[in-house]
Amino acid sequence: MNAPPEAPPEVAPPAPRRRRWRFLAGFLVAVVLLAVGARVAWSWLDPFGETTVDRSQPALLQSIHDLSRFEAATGNFQVIVDLEKDADFLPDAIKGTRTLFVGAGGVDAYVDFGGLAKDALTVSPDRTEVTVRLPRSQLEKPNLDNRRSYVYDQQRGLFDRVGEFLSSSPADQQELYVLAEKKIAEAALASDLRNRADQNTRAMLQGMLNGLGFTKVTVKFSDEP
Repeated sequence: MNAPPEAPPEVAPPAPRRRRWRFLAGFLVAVVLLAVGARVAWSWLDPFGETTVDRSQPALLQSIHDLSRFEAATGNFQVIVDLEKDADFLPDAIKGTRTLFVGAGGVDAYVDFGGLAKDALTVSPDRTEVTVRLPRSQLEKPNLDNRRSYVYDQQRGLFDRVGEFLSSSPADQQELYVLAEKKIAEAALASDLRNRADQNTRAMLQGMLNGLGFTKVTVKFSDEP
């Protein structure tokens, strides 16, 4: 009598794909969270960050001067300084610089009342006429505006670039500012600024003295007859 056939062995069902996708998604989320956490911690610690601390001392008053001048006019100027430095025996690509600097600032014109002579003011006996003699206006030193003065373009040779990279201090721009001030001062001297200051001073004195009751006010400058 034949024995009944044996039943086939049971085979474990394969793991569902859904479980593998869940594991992979969880792993990716964990990686993203770790990356975000590391970035936040790095930005919070920031070992290479810089903190600016102003340790400057308070300004000290060194002196006070009484001013006896009338600021009669102000001129605003702008100049482009083109400064080039070349080496004698090397091409510009190796050694040499050329800098374009925009300098902007103002020049004040004033009349100094502090040095008036005793006979600078002449009043008629009936106190209806007055004559004032003044010195001509003068020009102040140009005052460059740092917010409007800047290097527009700069070309440097290879040696200059390497030297600036190895230097412990940045390139000095004092020469550019000095040249800009010189050119602005020359432009102010050649302009009509002083003449405008003389006219404004004359108009100011005439209005003030007329308000004091003088019917005829004559303002003359030192070089006028």
